[in-house]
Amino acid sequence: MERTISFTLNGKPASVKVDDERTLLWVLRSDLGLTGTKFGCGEGLCGACTVIVNKQAVRSCSTPVKDVAGKQVMTIEGLGQTGLHAIQAAFVKHHAFQCGYCTPGMILNAYALLLKTPRPTPDQIARHLEDNLCRCGAHPRIVDAVREASGAPLGGVE
Repeated sequence: MERTISFTLNGKPASVKVDDERTLLWVLRSDLGLTGTKFGCGEGLCGACTVIVNKQAVRSCSTPVKDVAGKQVMTIEGLGQTGLHAIQAAFVKHHAFQCGYCTPGMILNAYALLLKTPRPTPDQIARHLEDNLCRCGAHPRIVDAVREASGAPLGGVE
C-alpha cells in the first residue's frame, strides 16, 4: 500500500510516499539518491546493503521501508559528513578495500560493532564481519583498520 513514510535520515527529517513494502535499499538509492548503499545479493546475505537503523546494522535489501518509520537511519553518506570518519580513514590507511563494493556495508557493520564493543579483539571483529562478503580478500586489512578505529570517537550522524 502506498503511503508516506517519515524517518530521520543521516540526521535530517526524511519523508517518502512509496509502497510501504518497497525495500529500504531501493528507496535510499532510487528515491533519495543515496547510492553509497549497494545492491549485492538481494537476500540480506552479503552485507553490501548494510545501513544503521537505531544504532543497529540492518540489511536494507530485505527491510521494508515501513519498518523504519519514525526511526533513525544512517547510510555511509551520513557517517563522514564533515570529512572522513575514523573508520573510513583507517580503511584508507590500511588499504582495506580493493574494488570498494563491499566497503560501505563493511564500514557500517564495523561502526555498529564499535557502538556495542568499543575495543573489540581481532576475533570479535572477524566474527562480527564474517557475514559481510568481500571477494577481494581484504579481510586481514579490514580487521586491522577496525582495530585502529576502535577507541577513536565514533561521531557519525544518529
